[in-house]
Amino acid sequence: MKKFNFIYFIAAAVLTLASCDKFLDVMPDNRTELNSQEKIRALLTSAYPETDYMLVTEFSSDNVDDYGPENPNTDRFIDQVFAWEDVTETDNEDTENVWQSAYNAIAHSNQVIEAIEKMVGPEAKGYEPEMAEALICRAYSHFILANVFCHAYTESTADEKLGVTYMSMPEQGLNPKYQRETLAAIYDKIDADLQRALPNISDGYYKVPKYHFNAKAAYAFATRFYLFYEKWDLAVKYATSCLGSVPGGVLRDWRAQAKMTQDREVITNHFIDAALPCNLLLMTAYSKMGLAFGPYYLYSKYSSGNYLANNETGIALAKLLGQSNNGFYASPMKVYSATNLDRVIFWKLPYLFEYTDPVAQIGYYRTVYPAFTTDHVLLERAEANIILGNFDDAVADMNLWLSNISKKDWNLTKEEISQKLSAVEYATPMVSTVKKHLNAPFLPALEENPLQENLLHFCLLCKRVDGLGQGLRWFDVKRYGIEIQRRVMGSDGQPHTAGDILTVDDERRAIQIPKKVIDAEYQANPR
Repeated sequence: MKKFNFIYFIAAAVLTLASCDKFLDVMPDNRTELNSQEKIRALLTSAYPETDYMLVTEFSSDNVDDYGPENPNTDRFIDQVFAWEDVTETDNEDTENVWQSAYNAIAHSNQVIEAIEKMVGPEAKGYEPEMAEALICRAYSHFILANVFCHAYTESTADEKLGVTYMSMPEQGLNPKYQRETLAAIYDKIDADLQRALPNISDGYYKVPKYHFNAKAAYAFATRFYLFYEKWDLAVKYATSCLGSVPGGVLRDWRAQAKMTQDREVITNHFIDAALPCNLLLMTAYSKMGLAFGPYYLYSKYSSGNYLANNETGIALAKLLGQSNNGFYASPMKVYSATNLDRVIFWKLPYLFEYTDPVAQIGYYRTVYPAFTTDHVLLERAEANIILGNFDDAVADMNLWLSNISKKDWNLTKEEISQKLSAVEYATPMVSTVKKHLNAPFLPALEENPLQENLLHFCLLCKRVDGLGQGLRWFDVKRYGIEIQRRVMGSDGQPHTAGDILTVDDERRAIQIPKKVIDAEYQANPR
């Protein structure tokens, strides 16, 4: 059921917001005065986006193939996303809802910041943890907006590339007009909010810390941000703060999961368990991802199927290491094959349903997802260390990740990894491999260092597997200038017809600003 959210509803008992045409501003009519820690903390629970980016970014990436016009399991919205078209269709997870939800969360954060500053001043004496959470929530939502609706940050072009609008205070005027800032300005402001927040993040007042930016989640966000910001030393620093001195003890225990009852509902609910040390920040969302990457027909026209698994993603990783799916993974990928259904996936996100009318059986698709995990932080640290030239440290982290997800412990050397990747041909438009050309602006001399390039290929493969079905691959596609060849799969499960190509300099790498926002005279992304 489509959730038509044409009015921002922000904490109905606290404040009322303007219509969606006022896409950034917050009208403070009839709001309850935020004059206590209890009220501040209550509002902070709404400073997190309720619509996730995962569906849009996952189906924009190379983690899905087109299973042909005979497969009826699609709709116009997901057709547009897969084709990198400007989205005009409505859906709970469309780009308009991603945009609105992020700015909604930012509005809550700004209300908290303003209220604290009015009560006790900008130093936030006595309210330091609440101020820190508001600042980091504001930074996070701007980070999502920038990485969905803008090009990837790179230092050489960030002063020229369009960012979004960094909202640093509640809007008090009527019908204001907003200008897009540069991507460099947006990242600078995220950096400033992060640095102000990190020293004061506290787990002390949360009833369920995993649903807030607790300290480890904050360090995980800092790791990803500084990795994307090309500040590799800081990415390593914050990853280490997050993981501690014995990271093996805080990773997802895939071997324990393999011993559980092998029921999808059991496993997916375990995957998002707040008690697991690997889950750093859990978010709830209006989302169909539990269906779209589950054993269901929803969106099966575009699927992560056998060919992708065996040549580019999970099973391909096992084969690169001389293993099979069942022989390598502690909890193997699940294979589903039927008429109009070809999916090879890990059981991850649960499919939940929120009934608004139990009698009529109508409501909203929901899920819970880990926005940050220790496993991905570990691989992000490995990536940063490869770029820095700290190859041994990176390989140690990748071996740890491999040992954790598989049935045995691994101790590959950097030379062994490089040799395995050197033996792999680069992918061509109709022949997949685990190695695609990297066109990262921050590594202009990559071809002169095959060891570094091969380690990066391996790390990006591990990251792709770790984040499969969670929308993360798209960000690496953008950051590394990886080209994507769309193709239609034949009845034999092999590529049959070549389609569109997302090239290195394709403007569609910046997903288009929502149409209603453009109609409100906000600058569109070039096309």
